[in-house]
Amino acid sequence: MDAAARRVFHIRGDGVIELSTVPEAMPPDGFLWIGLSHANFEAQHVELQAHLHQLTGAALVDLHVSDLLNQQLPSHFDSTSWYDVMVFRRLLALPSSDGAALDNGVRLALPSIDTSPVGFAVFDRVLMTVHPDDCVVRDFFAARLTQAQGTALNVADAVRGAARLPTNPADLMLRMVNHIVDSYLDLRRKLTRQLTELQQELLSPKAQFHDWSVLLQARTSLHTLEDACEDQRGAVQEWIDSLDEWPVESSLQARRERELLRVRSRDVLEHIERVLTHVRRLEQSAEAAVQMHFSALSHRTNQIMRTLTVLTAIFLPLNLITGFFGMNFDALPLIHDQRGVWIILAMMVLVGVGLALHFWRKRYLSTRGE
Repeated sequence: MDAAARRVFHIRGDGVIELSTVPEAMPPDGFLWIGLSHANFEAQHVELQAHLHQLTGAALVDLHVSDLLNQQLPSHFDSTSWYDVMVFRRLLALPSSDGAALDNGVRLALPSIDTSPVGFAVFDRVLMTVHPDDCVVRDFFAARLTQAQGTALNVADAVRGAARLPTNPADLMLRMVNHIVDSYLDLRRKLTRQLTELQQELLSPKAQFHDWSVLLQARTSLHTLEDACEDQRGAVQEWIDSLDEWPVESSLQARRERELLRVRSRDVLEHIERVLTHVRRLEQSAEAAVQMHFSALSHRTNQIMRTLTVLTAIFLPLNLITGFFGMNFDALPLIHDQRGVWIILAMMVLVGVGLALHFWRKRYLSTRGE
């Protein structure tokens, strides 16, 4: 197997040792973490099944092997009497190539959200993880464990090292899952900032909004993120429920480790809930901004129509006057008077100004509506 696509660590209470190959037998203490790339697991899953059988006395069932190989599988949890399987989709936030140019010159590079699955097979003393080929989660935890390699030199170092190192495969799995959820929290802040800029442009009274494709892309990203978080929440909740079904431990240390697992699991679930709540709030905010945009647009249209209506009402009697004195009759009053044109013109000015003042007092021509 390709060493670059596979990392094997023996994690003990006093230190970490990275192994070049999967051992033939289980070490007397601690547990093993076997981190694999998806391509490596697909090519070597038969050999890995044999290793798992040697180490744990059980192998993955074919259905779970298919789940770990499925790139489109949503986040979910399943359990057997020998092991638990968790599939948790990690975030791939890829910024758009060019972004979108808004009317005020601001360019938004809204992220195109995509996810890829990370699979966990949790045995009593073995954790096997299947990651995308370029997964930063595996590299991050492999680097942390590499820094902790070796045995502690004294009791104080051993105590500090034990506080940092995972105590069992389930603990390491929850730490990885929590690290994945943290990336969703970071994306939440980025989406909030970009949607705020988009809403400001949407509600700006001095500019016309034309970038509906950007808004549609943002709403699609929010829907994708919401669906992913709902699947994650369901998977973690099923994992928490399965903890209650584990057999009752006799030792105090084992009970303490299970309680720590519950605490860490609830913390992961709380993080997912925070992301999900915030995403739904952003969706509501975006929908409200669109409604406010159309309400403001309708209000501006009503103001324009009101102004045009008032101007029509002012010039209507003036047109009546000009039409009356434009008739082809000799007996019309003032038609042969030299002062007639000035009298009629003064009458038209008085009528126009009077109507304008009347409508102004009624605030039909004011910028502030009643």
